[in-house]
Amino acid sequence: MIPMPSDPLQGLRQAIDRVDDELLSLLNRRAALAAEVGHLKTAAGPEALFHAPKREREVLARLEAENGGPFPAPAVRTIFQEIMSACLSLEKPLRVAFLGPEGTFTHLAARHQFGGSSQSLPQGTIQAVFQAVERARAEYGVVPVENATEGAVDSTLDAFLDSPLRICAEILLPVDQALLLRPELDLGAVRRVYSHPQALGQCRRWLEAHLPQADRIEAPSTSEAARLAREDAEGAAVASELAAELFGLKVAETRIQDLAANATRFLVLGPKAAEPTGRDRTTLLAMAQDGPGALLHLLEPLARRGLNLSRIQSRPTRRKLWEYAFFLDIEGHAADAPMAEALAELKGACASMKVLGSYPRAGEM
Repeated sequence: MIPMPSDPLQGLRQAIDRVDDELLSLLNRRAALAAEVGHLKTAAGPEALFHAPKREREVLARLEAENGGPFPAPAVRTIFQEIMSACLSLEKPLRVAFLGPEGTFTHLAARHQFGGSSQSLPQGTIQAVFQAVERARAEYGVVPVENATEGAVDSTLDAFLDSPLRICAEILLPVDQALLLRPELDLGAVRRVYSHPQALGQCRRWLEAHLPQADRIEAPSTSEAARLAREDAEGAAVASELAAELFGLKVAETRIQDLAANATRFLVLGPKAAEPTGRDRTTLLAMAQDGPGALLHLLEPLARRGLNLSRIQSRPTRRKLWEYAFFLDIEGHAADAPMAEALAELKGACASMKVLGSYPRAGEM
């Protein structure tokens, strides 16, 4: 037995160092096993599934259940997601397209879902994210679909009208907006505030109360807003604290959004459907037949089977004047018997219908 030093604090630090060494050794053992898995998958051919979300869910659920503390339970998922992301990169780098540039909330959502070792592919538009996955330049895509304050992201809904992609997961990310300034700038000297229209809308009341003298200028993204603020001697940006780090700005104020519990829902796009988990959501794209009670006929098969409709949104199809498509979020998986029966009935009640995906509800991928 190794004798403890006379200084108790020093002894504890040395014990922590020994545990860290053991952790590092175990991580490298896990990485070596993951590399072997990668070799087997490569030998199986190009159709082998390198990323297995179901397997990841099972591993995370088991580890969370077995954690007896005092290590904090939420940190178990975060740390092991990063470990699995790093090990997967040894098998095959996972390419994830997202609405960029880096530093946006969509970038944060992608990192939250796939870990920091995934290969980030920032795209300039939501349509470009769809195209990157459709053309196999990325295995997955991440796009925003709705915000608690500002509502639906129409560009995402419109992109689904002609896309073959499926929704394979959703991410619910708390969105804390910050006011970013150049280090030498004071709040009273700000004459322009840059941000994405959604972010400006989320902070409307705060900006009116604290920066009434400043013009609001729309930018393609919150990250681009931070870049513009860095170049403007009298400019500020509404963006994430990560954007402040990336662009060398100071965080003048935090949590300036009007709704304290502000959050944005993101969708994960992929070429394949997700397997049932028992806690799923299904998104449909439906075009109701023209005539009285069309929407009622669309909803009746769901209500009759006790299926919970959590969201409905309409968008013009842009193919025919006054023709609308309905996006419906329903709790349950398309493979569940009540849902399967409802979908079969809905096909007869709709001019057209497409299941965009059945996927784990937020936090369950």
